[in-house]
Amino acid sequence: MKALLFMFTCLLAFNVNARAVCAGKFINPITDICWKCLFPLTIAGKKVADVNKNPTPSEPKDFFCKCGEPIPRIGIPIGFWEPFRLADVTTKPFCMVSLGGTDMKVGVKTPDGTVGIKDGHLHRGAKTAFYHAHWYVYPVLYWMNLVTNLLCMTSESFDVAYMTELDPLWQDDEISIWLNPEVVLFANPIAQIACAADCVAASAHLPVNALFWCAGCQGGVYPLTGTLPFHHGGADASTLILEKMIFKLHRELLLFGSYGKKAACGLYPMPWWKKDQYKLQMTYPSVTKNATMACNPIGRTTFFWGINKEYPIKGEDFSYLIWRRRFCCVY
Repeated sequence: MKALLFMFTCLLAFNVNARAVCAGKFINPITDICWKCLFPLTIAGKKVADVNKNPTPSEPKDFFCKCGEPIPRIGIPIGFWEPFRLADVTTKPFCMVSLGGTDMKVGVKTPDGTVGIKDGHLHRGAKTAFYHAHWYVYPVLYWMNLVTNLLCMTSESFDVAYMTELDPLWQDDEISIWLNPEVVLFANPIAQIACAADCVAASAHLPVNALFWCAGCQGGVYPLTGTLPFHHGGADASTLILEKMIFKLHRELLLFGSYGKKAACGLYPMPWWKKDQYKLQMTYPSVTKNATMACNPIGRTTFFWGINKEYPIKGEDFSYLIWRRRFCCVY
């Protein structure tokens, strides 16, 4: 009996320590990025390359474009998908998944992430969760000099741009209402029913921008915090956290509009996100090699691409590459 008790204690201690492991890896831009997701490429309103017929929002069909005042410069519009940011989703504060699983340990007190059954939850046995997220500047196209037009590519360098551990609005649903007061209108069952239509649209082609409070098959994005009222697996949960993060950064005017005629001469403020501007590619704990499922629109079901992406201990933290649609005037 004592031997069994000792083995159980050791096993419990092992599990506690194992859950505390900060795991991750540095992304390899050659092997880990699905470069086919760059397409379709459009020039002067015409598709010149559409390798996998990736779902893409409609763009202006103009042959020419002009930018600049008072004397405009005439150019040709081009459109493409740009990998421009990396993001972590983790339950471990200051665990930098995209930096090889580096634990920063900065000494700042912040709530731990959780995945489990919350006491007093209305649905007995349902899991809830809280995750942290990190946002990295990752201008890989600029580094590799694949698109040389200066109007399209900004001279950025790799940087840690945002950490939710340092954001009190991410950690408190009540305080976050100052950032998204409209939550009182859309955080209800009637509004959430509409998310089913967004789920179908995102899985078949692209999400519905008019349903801005929905993240398709992942459910509603409100509140814009790290809290999840339901947890149905790591791939689904981490995707929803990242979608919340993208909307939040738009609301804080830290992300901008990048496609459509307004973006031809530069990025523009977009406090209400357009979901079809983005696609997400998981880079850790697993990289999808199938180009048709590697880069997924906001709200697409994880049923097909999210299978076997999560595993115990080192497979419970996640990293994603964020793609955005760019439309700009080349001259």
